[in-house]
Parts: sequence; structure tokens; C-alpha cells
Amino acid sequence: MLKELKAFLMKGNVVDLAVAVMIGAAFGAIVTSFTQDLLTPLLGALGGQPDFSGWVIPLGTKMVDGKEVAQGIMIGKFINAIINFIIVGSALFLVVKVANKVNPPAPAAPAGPTTEELLTEIRDLMKK
Repeated sequence: MLKELKAFLMKGNVVDLAVAVMIGAAFGAIVTSFTQDLLTPLLGALGGQPDFSGWVIPLGTKMVDGKEVAQGIMIGKFINAIINFIIVGSALFLVVKVANKVNPPAPAAPAGPTTEELLTEIRDLMKK
């Protein structure tokens, strides 16, 4: 059982996937820092309010430990998440485009004969 587990875990595609996930997480941290630490303050200086997390649709209040707490739909956090998704998606798109220009994908292998062509060739060989 352990031998099979080791063989499975050491397959090339599993190791490649693990490496890709780790690099993706690290890249995500870089993009998050770029968004929050560089882009958001720049947009704030240019446009006024790049952070929408304060936007709330109020739903009323409730009592928690004797204190009245406001409740609401945090629409601003959702808008921030959408903006971050667009930025991350754009950054990944640009990275893939640059990577493909630097190291273009290998051309597709030429297509082999079709099944009909192979069967025709076998038929012709059997006639001889």
C-alpha cells in the first residue's frame, strides 16, 4: 500500500501539479500585494475612493452581548473581490502571453493516417 502511494505521489504529473500550486500561491501573494499596496493607493490618489469595503446595504441591528450591532450586506467587499479578480486574471493573462512569446509552444505533430487509410493499406497488402 505504501509502495503504491509513493509511486502515485512521485508520478511526474502529481509533482508538477504540486509545484504549480505552490508557484500559483506565491504569485497570488505578489499580485495581492501589488493590488493592495501599489494599485489601490494610486487609484485612491487619482480617483478618490478605490476601496469600497465600507459600502454596506443596511438590514437593521441586533443585540450581541448587550450591545446593539449593525447588520448589513457587505456589497463593498464583494466589489473589491471582483476588482481583485479582474486584476489577477489580467496579470495571469499577461504572464501567459509573455511566456508564449519568449518560449512559443511546440508545433503540433503531423497527423498520422486515418483509420480508413490504414484499412485500405491493409486490404491492398492482403490482395498481393
